[in-house]
Amino acid sequence: MSERPLAAAVSGLGVVDPSHAVVAATDEGFARGRAAFETLRVYAGRPFRLDEHLARLEGSAARLDLPAPDLEELGELVRAALATSGRRDASLRLYWTPGPPDGAPTAIVLVSPIPPWIEELRAGGQRLVSLAFPRRSAPWLLPGTKSVSYATHVAAEAEAHRRGAHDAVLVDLDGTVLEGTVTNVWWREGRALVTPELELGILAGETRAALIDLAEALGYRVETGAFPLERLLTADEAFTSSSVREVMPVISVDERRYASRDAADELQRALRRLAAG
Repeated sequence: MSERPLAAAVSGLGVVDPSHAVVAATDEGFARGRAAFETLRVYAGRPFRLDEHLARLEGSAARLDLPAPDLEELGELVRAALATSGRRDASLRLYWTPGPPDGAPTAIVLVSPIPPWIEELRAGGQRLVSLAFPRRSAPWLLPGTKSVSYATHVAAEAEAHRRGAHDAVLVDLDGTVLEGTVTNVWWREGRALVTPELELGILAGETRAALIDLAEALGYRVETGAFPLERLLTADEAFTSSSVREVMPVISVDERRYASRDAADELQRALRRLAAG
């Protein structure tokens, strides 16, 4: 989250000044990256798929061997932070950390503006490069866990920028497409929409889940599985999905360029209609 928060709320403290520190230096969430988080989008004052994000946060906490978060308290913190921010459309970040060795776990809610570059990038489409990245399918590698240990993903995005792209497609050492640095990856083959399966250890994106339902309602067939990079590079169209960026068209992966963005645009409109209720 690069935008300065508009409001913050913390367990045991309520609404706080976003510029004041609330995490102890000895908190393992800070010191070792052992904390869970969720990011979601707020439309017209309503957090999209909040219950699903809270459930995923609970699952991440369990895999990190953290105490179970108080979901009711988190919901109250979300409402307090949103009310304080005064924003109807925003980005929402939830953190759950173990706390200091002699303290209680900490829940933190941040409300931030939607970065303006997102719509600019959606209009022009994003360029991606493929980078080798071993899959996290073994249980001890915390597959599907959204933790604050994000250094390798940040490094992958930085490498993509060095290569003149906007972001990266992470590809297993055997050539299997996994995910983006903060997104799920999709491509279209005729009327089929293809996306990697969760069994590869990728994140179970909530926008991904919403798009699977929307795609079928729009007459697309959704196929999930383990797919080689070559299949993405020969597709009719490619796009990514995430909670804050929504559906983002892809204009190129490596040297392959895509002329179509039909499914991406159609799904983006459908996602906005769903979010509007």
